[in-house]
Amino acid sequence: MNLIDYGFFSTTLSLTGVLTDEISGIPARVTAVHKERFGLVCEYGECYGRLKSGIYYGGGVEEFPTAGDFVLVNYNSSGDSQIIKTLPRKSKFARNDFSGHAAGYVKTVLEQVVAANFDYVFVMASLNKDFNVKRVERYLTLVWQSGAVPVIILTKADLAEDYSEQIRAAKKIAAGAGVHAVSAITGFGLNTLSDYLKPRKTIAFLGSSGVGKSSLVNALAGEKLMTVNEIREDDSRGRHTTTHRQLIMLKSGVMIIDTPGMRELGMWNVSTGLGEAFADVEQYLGKCKFSDCKHQSEPDCAVKAAIASGELSQDRWNSYINLKREARFSDDKGAYLRQKQQRHKELAKWSKQKSRIGGLKK
Repeated sequence: MNLIDYGFFSTTLSLTGVLTDEISGIPARVTAVHKERFGLVCEYGECYGRLKSGIYYGGGVEEFPTAGDFVLVNYNSSGDSQIIKTLPRKSKFARNDFSGHAAGYVKTVLEQVVAANFDYVFVMASLNKDFNVKRVERYLTLVWQSGAVPVIILTKADLAEDYSEQIRAAKKIAAGAGVHAVSAITGFGLNTLSDYLKPRKTIAFLGSSGVGKSSLVNALAGEKLMTVNEIREDDSRGRHTTTHRQLIMLKSGVMIIDTPGMRELGMWNVSTGLGEAFADVEQYLGKCKFSDCKHQSEPDCAVKAAIASGELSQDRWNSYINLKREARFSDDKGAYLRQKQQRHKELAKWSKQKSRIGGLKK
């Protein structure tokens, strides 16, 4: 089996310098992640592997592999191979893993990677009543931060008589990403995705439950690869059907990463992602009269002026501030909570002083 068909390039090893006298092994790609066992594909075909304890559990710094990762393995033809190194990633999705407590605050934040080495991310939103612009904004921020290219996929076009408003709303926040309306049932719009569906390319899917991910995967594959669950009538939502992280190779040569951890992604260090997804907002930052402008009551504020003139919408600004706040919370949850508690104390103190002054005046 040729690992190049799975997106691997032999130059990766020489460029990263991972092969030394101390490190050997052959390259493989992780196709599935179970509790302590990994599905792999390498030059010898499909196999299974386990982590080498001394490297991954012995206090080393090696990153745990996940779906889509390229790794080095000591191949074993008669049993599980041994995974000895995780190769550098060109893109990744990670979620926060908080651990350790001090005085009620989480003091240690770890990064858990749930998908790696994908070229595009299909940011999926349904054209039914579950369409949510702010959720799409959040996903776009995460994708830009991941290192991949986002593509907005508006699903279930067959269920909407007129979705022009949703198209306009998506394009307004797209920040350079393509926007496509499709129907996995009728096949409408699937041909517009051909630029992304190329052999050796890997695509990750990001969207809420019931958005039609499984139906789209099956439509793109031309066969039933994933179970499709019915959605709830009250909120047009559904359940995620994925039980483990996996990379699926389609007959076309396109690879798809599917993982249950994608729905739990936090705003892990998304400063770059915010800059890409909210370039229209950040263009006004740094143009205020005061360098430390909070964009609230200060005079000659470029942000407030843009909002007043209609160049920047209040909703867009609010989304930016909310996502930045969430990113700060994820980056240092303890510090964020301490700052929040301090603000509450100051407000309580100010309120108490105001009440005392009011009582004296009477």
